[in-house]
Parts: sequence; C-alpha cells; structure tokens
Amino acid sequence: MTTVPDSSNPFFKNVDQVFTHCRLATMAKGDYGIMENAALAVSGKKIAWIGAMEALPEITGTIKVTDCHNQWMLPGFVDCHTHLIWAGSRAKEFEMRLAGASYADIAKAGGGILSTVKATRAADEDTLFELGSGRMAHLLTQGITTVEIKSGYGLDLASELKMLAAAGRLDKACPQHVIATFLGAHSLPPEFFGQADAYIKNVVEVMLPLVKDQGIATAVDVFCETIAFSRHQTRQVFEKALDLGFAIKLHAEQLSDSGGTALAAQLGALSCDHLEYLSVAGARKMADHGTVAVLLPGAFYYLKETRVPPVDIFRNLGISMAVSTDLNPGSSPVHSMIPVLNMACLLFGLTCEEALAGATIHAAEALGMAGSKGSLEPGKDADFVIWDVTSPADLCYLSGITPLKMVVIAGQTAYGSV
Repeated sequence: MTTVPDSSNPFFKNVDQVFTHCRLATMAKGDYGIMENAALAVSGKKIAWIGAMEALPEITGTIKVTDCHNQWMLPGFVDCHTHLIWAGSRAKEFEMRLAGASYADIAKAGGGILSTVKATRAADEDTLFELGSGRMAHLLTQGITTVEIKSGYGLDLASELKMLAAAGRLDKACPQHVIATFLGAHSLPPEFFGQADAYIKNVVEVMLPLVKDQGIATAVDVFCETIAFSRHQTRQVFEKALDLGFAIKLHAEQLSDSGGTALAAQLGALSCDHLEYLSVAGARKMADHGTVAVLLPGAFYYLKETRVPPVDIFRNLGISMAVSTDLNPGSSPVHSMIPVLNMACLLFGLTCEEALAGATIHAAEALGMAGSKGSLEPGKDADFVIWDVTSPADLCYLSGITPLKMVVIAGQTAYGSV
C-alpha cells in the first residue's frame, strides 16, 4: 500500500527518519511487491509511509536521512521455528550417521535428543542465556529480526521453565523480537520410559499451568509422531493449552502420517511444521482452518530424507507456506536463512518468490504476527534489511556469502551500515 504524503508536510510531524533511493521488495501480498526508486519513512518503531522518491516532500529539520544507494530493502526474516536454546554438542553423532549408524544405534550410544536433554538439564540459566545470546547475535548478522524459540530440551518442570526464562531474557537483551513456545511434549524423558500417558498427564496437569503462570511462552507445541506422542495424547495437551489461552502449533507428519495435522487444524493451530507425509485430507483441513504449512528443509537435508512435503497441494489449496531454519543441535544446525531459502527452492521446488515470502510474511502469519511483521507496509513494525544484491532472488541463489549491509529493528539500526 502506498500513501502519498500531503505536500503541506503534516507527513513530517511524527517522522523520525527517512530511507531514500531504495529498491523495495515489500512482500506485502506474498509476492515481491517491487518498488523501484522508492523511499520509506519511519515514525518511532513503525513504518509511517512508503512511496516513490518523486512523491517525497522536501525534507527539512532534524529528520535523519539514510541514502540506500539504490540497494534492495526487504522485510527482516522471521524465523518461525527454532530450538535455539540448548547445551552440548551432537557433532559426534553426525559423524556416526556418516559412518552408517542408525537412529537406534546413536540412542544406545547415549546420543540423540536425550543427550541434549542431559546437557541442557545440567546447564544453569545463565549458561543457556549466554549460549543463546551468541546464536542470536549471529542470526542478526543474517538478517533475522524475529525469532521463535521452543523449549523441549528440559522435559521436566524446572528445566523447561529454565529454558523459557532464558528465552525471556534473550527477548529483553537482544535486538530481535523473541516468541517463546513451550514444547514440553517433545520427547519422552528417561524417568518416564514406557509411561507416555503418565508423562502427558504431568505436562497437562503440572507443567502447562505453571508455564502459563511464568508468563513467557505464548504458544504450545507438540511432536506428534510414532517416535514421540500419539494423536490422542496431542489432543490432551492442546485442549488444556487452549483452555489456558495459549496458541497452538504442531510438529507433524515428518516421519509418517499420524493424522496430527488434521487435529491441530481443527483446533485452530497457527501452523503445522515439517509435513513430508501429509495426506490430502490433512492438507484440506489446513486450508479449511487457515493453518500455515511451515517447511523445514534444513532437517530434510541433514537427515537425508527423500519424501518432500506436498508443495503442489499447498499451492492448489491456497495454503500459506512458511520457511524456517529449524535451528537445533541434532537435525538442523543451520544458523542462517539464506541456505534454507536455497534448500527450499532446490529440494522442495519453491520459487524464489515463494521462498522469500515463506521467510517473511508467511512466517509472520505462522506466529500470528502478520499484522505487525513480515512485510513493508505503513503501520507495521520498522523491521527491515538492506541487501547489496542485484535482485531479491539472489538471496535464494547465492551460496557462501551474506550480502547484508544494514539491519533495522523497531526503527533502530541493529547491525551494519550503508
């Protein structure tokens, strides 16, 4: 949307700064929305105006002007699915997989998710905060301005609350906006071995109310899969989460068709994520209820999966497709959106435009934040990145380089310069 400012200059009454000589990809409607030779004005933390340079009144007074030198400005990336807070390393099991070890072999050797659980439980909150701070600082240099962070490597009350507390501190200490999600139903902890129903009862009756009281997490996620939790167990968690006022989302259909997606969509889930084994019936439920499909090509790549998500079905049904790093220590240790965009195009068949929309406006939609994040539009948060590229498609095409010049978050320069 373009609004021409009144030439009598009430336009400048609340404007703090103007970015001039931009090439914009607004991503406002899920497409590039290209504007050549444009300008963008900021008022406080919000975008106040976007328009052509010739429509910009003469700037006087103390308004800060940044000349973008005809470089590209895009919305900041929204990383809508990460497991950013963890302790320990799983590089050894990566080597084991390369040598032919199976998931079961790795688990017997003390690896897998429970090795991360052990290390994360042993780390104190300050350590988790410091580890997370380093990862957040790197994501900033990659143009990621909003980050969803899941718990799920604690799997007991104290450790889950500790992880969420660290996420809350990151939101206050880092330039990016952090959305915290409770993923207590991520895997079965060792002390509940063979007692999945008892663990889910603990999540529902003990953990969820106290997570709500802590006031940091705004959503609840579940891993509904043959190696994790059943559709019935997922329903129990979601019904309690909704009663407590949480949004819900789901890890679903990554390894098999569990039917979890249809359940989550019917209950109003913001997103269902992974989706390699999603059925047409499940996809139709997503379309009926406006649930976003979050594609995670990093995990697909690292796990050498062969079945791709049903992208053509998503297109045909008009389901929004988000793209995210799935940053985690086991299956997607990917600390940048650019390789993920490339993987989404080459492995999943997205166009460059679809991939970039997936990392911006549709990712914001997957977090319930499309009204404030993910596109360059007046009234939205002034979160954007200036790139030294020849076209937006370069961000899906280039490899081994991050051509980033400046990151602006909430109207303030958070990294770099032009």
